[in-house]
Amino acid sequence: MNKEHVVIIGGGFGGLYAARRLKNAPVDVTLIDRRNHHLFQPLLYQVATGELSPADIASPLRHLLKDQANTRVLMAEVTGFDTANRQVILRNGTVRYDTLIVAAGAGNHYFGNDHWGQWAPSLKTVEDATEIRRRIIAAFEAAEVASDPDAVRSWLTFVIVGGGPTGVEMAGALAEIARETLRHAFRNINPSDARILLVQSGDRLLPTYSPELAAKAAAALEKRQVEIVTGARVTDLGPQGVIVSHAGQDEAIAARTVLWTAGVKASPLGEALAEATGAPLDRGGRVMVEPDLTLPGHPEIFVIGDLAHFAHQGDKPLPGVAQVAIQQGQYVGELVKRRQRGQQMPAFHYRDKGNIAVVARGAAVAEVGRFRFAGLLAWQLWAYIHLVHQMELENRLLVLVQWVWNFFTRSRSALLITNRQESAQTSATMDAAPGRWVYDTGLWPRLE
Repeated sequence: MNKEHVVIIGGGFGGLYAARRLKNAPVDVTLIDRRNHHLFQPLLYQVATGELSPADIASPLRHLLKDQANTRVLMAEVTGFDTANRQVILRNGTVRYDTLIVAAGAGNHYFGNDHWGQWAPSLKTVEDATEIRRRIIAAFEAAEVASDPDAVRSWLTFVIVGGGPTGVEMAGALAEIARETLRHAFRNINPSDARILLVQSGDRLLPTYSPELAAKAAAALEKRQVEIVTGARVTDLGPQGVIVSHAGQDEAIAARTVLWTAGVKASPLGEALAEATGAPLDRGGRVMVEPDLTLPGHPEIFVIGDLAHFAHQGDKPLPGVAQVAIQQGQYVGELVKRRQRGQQMPAFHYRDKGNIAVVARGAAVAEVGRFRFAGLLAWQLWAYIHLVHQMELENRLLVLVQWVWNFFTRSRSALLITNRQESAQTSATMDAAPGRWVYDTGLWPRLE
């Protein structure tokens, strides 16, 4: 008799924890992902800012699941679903399932301006992180050899769009790079002159946190000379800057480095799943699920993590954070095992263990139950949580050693430019001196 075949799409937190919960279960598991590694995304910004290397926060999926005899890993791209025949459609074939767990996550969201991505990268993958790192360091290198003062200022101006946890983390890390790490590294420029702007559309940073903690985070950033612009919206951007609408006026900011942390949208597989099953989607493309994380009319299909819209607990859907994905993955894995034994489980219930956002080295804000606090204690708690949730002991040790070293030395050993072709292009154009905004009808205002 053939075992039940459980197919899991996505090797992030939700998919991996579901697979691990099915270890030794009387099922065959196939985990499908376009990439061969699990990525610890909460620390991805530290790769982008040179504090950690990619290998410190990534682990090969095959290595993580090598001791699970009932599990295989398939590196492939999912393009659709044939629910009538219970098949996952791949770019180069199909995989049949008895139970399907979709944990495809979310991607970048430029609110209808996807072409902005070439000028303002977001932070979702290792490739994104290394590209952002390249742009940051290349900007300082370009400023060092630029001869025109306007060119120097534009290279030393960094704009971060989005004041959520990732934007706050990036702004604080960039300030440390400019004010501390690179302080004595250049001869023609002073990296401390770098202008770092954090643009937030809402009226305050960290809108999911209490106003008190959001104010403390803002104060910590301002102490590090980060300019915070709230109630502002980016209306256009290009290779030489952004246009920000604020208080009824548009301001053109000359900045060669723009980073996007303003929003995410669900994986396109959400639309494919909705088309195949008739499941409703929310405005962000997330699939609306039942209390047990299944799809209406399809008890064999689960959707978890950032792709799931779970609105059965409280007045808002659960946030797209790692803890939600982990708990949902564990729940679905256990539910599949219970079904095997003919048992039932109560509906999924998320246990909020608190929220912590790091601002800079030794500074963070935390909400844990009724307690709200900030400063070094919050940062220490953040560091502990992020260490224990690393998938492998080796990663924990690597990150711990690097953090301790960086904390006392203020150095960032991974500040490397690794793309030689694009670095050469940067060097070839770095002396082009921007002067004034020139507006052409229908075109992005360019600097000349």
